[in-house]
Amino acid sequence: MVAKIAVSAATFAIDKPYSYWVPVGPALSPGMRVMVPFGRGNRHCEGMVLSLEEGSPEGLKPVAQVLDPEPVLDDTMLRLAGFLRERYFCTLYDAVRAMLPAGMGFRALERFSLTEDLSWQTATVRKAGAKAVLEHLQTLGGQADASHLRQLVPGEDAFREVMSYLVRKGWVHTQMDLRRRTADKAEQVAVLCSSVEEAMDYAAGRPKSAAMQRAVLELLCQLGTVSVKELCYFTGASPATVRRLRDLGYVELTEREVLRCHEIRPAQVDTDLVLNEEQAEAFRGLRAQMHSEVPGTALLYGVTGSGKTSVYLTLIRDCLEMGRTAMLLVPEIALTPQLLGILVAHFGDQVAVLHSSLPATERYDQWKRVRSGDAKVVVGTRSAVFAPCTDPGLIILDEEQEHSYKSENSPRYHAREVAMWRGLKQKALVLLGSATPSIETMYHAKEGHHRLYTLRQRYNRRALPQVEIVDMKEEVKDGNDSGFSYRLREAIRETADKGKQTILLLNRRGNSRALVCVDCRQAPECPRCTARLTYHSANERLMCHYCGFSRPVPERCDCGGPLKRVGTGTQKAQQELAELMPDLTSIRMDADTVSAVNTHEKILDRFKQEKIPVLIGTQMVAKGLDMPDVTLVGVLDGDLGLYTGDHRAAETTFNMLTQVVGRAGRGKDPGTAVVQTLVPEHEVLKLAARQDHEGFYELEIRLRQMQALPPFGDVVTVTFVGQEEPRLLRGAAKFRDSLIGCLAQPPYGGTPVTVLGPAPCPVPKINYNHRYRLTLRCRLDKPLRGLVAHLLREFARDGANRGINVFADVNGMD
Repeated sequence: MVAKIAVSAATFAIDKPYSYWVPVGPALSPGMRVMVPFGRGNRHCEGMVLSLEEGSPEGLKPVAQVLDPEPVLDDTMLRLAGFLRERYFCTLYDAVRAMLPAGMGFRALERFSLTEDLSWQTATVRKAGAKAVLEHLQTLGGQADASHLRQLVPGEDAFREVMSYLVRKGWVHTQMDLRRRTADKAEQVAVLCSSVEEAMDYAAGRPKSAAMQRAVLELLCQLGTVSVKELCYFTGASPATVRRLRDLGYVELTEREVLRCHEIRPAQVDTDLVLNEEQAEAFRGLRAQMHSEVPGTALLYGVTGSGKTSVYLTLIRDCLEMGRTAMLLVPEIALTPQLLGILVAHFGDQVAVLHSSLPATERYDQWKRVRSGDAKVVVGTRSAVFAPCTDPGLIILDEEQEHSYKSENSPRYHAREVAMWRGLKQKALVLLGSATPSIETMYHAKEGHHRLYTLRQRYNRRALPQVEIVDMKEEVKDGNDSGFSYRLREAIRETADKGKQTILLLNRRGNSRALVCVDCRQAPECPRCTARLTYHSANERLMCHYCGFSRPVPERCDCGGPLKRVGTGTQKAQQELAELMPDLTSIRMDADTVSAVNTHEKILDRFKQEKIPVLIGTQMVAKGLDMPDVTLVGVLDGDLGLYTGDHRAAETTFNMLTQVVGRAGRGKDPGTAVVQTLVPEHEVLKLAARQDHEGFYELEIRLRQMQALPPFGDVVTVTFVGQEEPRLLRGAAKFRDSLIGCLAQPPYGGTPVTVLGPAPCPVPKINYNHRYRLTLRCRLDKPLRGLVAHLLREFARDGANRGINVFADVNGMD
């Protein structure tokens, strides 16, 4: 048999299914991982079997090792890998890696051993450091891991040269082993293998000196099967006692798999869902669509607090009754705990959770639960769209407009497009839910490509929050130079006096945006990036949010002038609030405060349970949170993202403001929102204050159409990254000229494509690497995708571009 294999070591330029012959050994099937020799040096690397066919092994390398006992991807997921490769310009194995949990990866362990040829002991070893390696290997018994030998030859390149020299001489043999990063966990189990009567007779006849054996048998007679750990804990016996009973034939010892999944606390909710008239009408339509032969895609458009989650839960219950499985995706990890508690309250241990903040062991075990069919409801973030659900019938993307559904690393996929692909191939309903749908989704719904269901009123007809816009220019004129307007201070105080809570949004972490010299007007910059350093007061350091560089805060500028803090981040906002209202307690939720110990769940639980008056945070507090006691929302800088270079800047600002305003007034008491801005007359802010998504859509769709932006076209960015700027620019210009030349020839002639650049990226240098990009505005059909992929491969093969990394992104974020 000949296997077609996607190889992990293949770059995009040479990526294709490679043929290997399958020697006699363990059974091999598509979807299993193997270890194969690759390249001239035949170094072993991982591969994924895509297909098997009969053929001649002549001229083919053999599969070295089978890594999985059974397929980890089915045929549908293998075809999905092909779709990701074609759509998002990634390698096949990049796509495979994205589908599997991190714990399933393998760690390469390279071992070197001495051969039987010992001529090196008398020969002249000319390579510097090689003799020391050979003598060290002999001292260690003839073999050692590469990690033990690296210290003898400083520098990775020098080490590789020495080891290659020794292998060529025939003095050393190399072997590559792959070890799983996360192993399956098992526990030893004791099973009573005699009759209860025999065991009790034996236990009764034992002398007092054998009391432990008697206690073990008595417990096993009651329970039948007990883990050895629990058996020893409850009886006081030792494992040796249990093994003695095994030798006597009364106990059989086996192993049982243990899943490392922490217990999920169900939320205190009413599990008898009662839908209002609007919700029931939407559910009936969605249910009929889910039961149809081709369910397709639907949009559930409902204002904040309209009860979309209740519709989701009712649909999931109906989907499970059909004998199928369901997936519910959320954009932020912060939303997962709250939603997870609700799902567990309704569906118990049928729920599994998948997101990147889980420990690798737990994520792997949750993945196994889904794959085995024990878990039928999956909740998670972007990567959960690859969950190995058996026969999915419903895929829900909550807050579908969020840009966090778009991956920034290869493969640069959008979870919405992957969900729609799976829905089409597996005949599942894809439900997109939002109070502020993306322009693209709303356009497709209005054009009839998606079914549209609308919830126009809040559940129980609660009123939407009243929104006030505060002009911060007037505040400055009145002598208020803090980040809190007089109106917002008053509202926070009134809310706290009533025993209610406040959420404050500021989408910038840190203390101050930068420190600026009063004399020379310069700000400290990152030496590795073209970016200013952000001041963090918690550790009194200046930090780069791109590469992680940090330095202590200098006392004065390099010119000798004093430094002044400019701008406001969440740290500074919390400090200012403490100075203005020292009696009010506040907590902060941003990337600096959230950690593996202090999780999103703990912060939100503390805010809710301890009734802390104020929660200050970045965008992770802006959506999805349902806190009945929150009656006030304050936006400290409403126009923060309004003037970025991205064509989605207005949409992002509108969505964030609308979503965060919707966090107020979700309980019995009405809500209020205060939005601070320097441009109160801006149309986007006015529309957000009125919660007028229809008005914003009509304004934005005309601009998109004039510029051929999504949904009327695609924006493809080809980014070039390298340390030598002149060579980088030459390579980018050559790529552009090749592209323009190809577009003038059949079959591309006449295709409307606008090519812009090469131009610097918004951050032109990150971690010493210069970054330039070409921008293509076009309709990215199959022939054009093929052309871009071809040019990417040719660019990588050109020796003049050595050291330059190039990648393409479709409809990505700036």
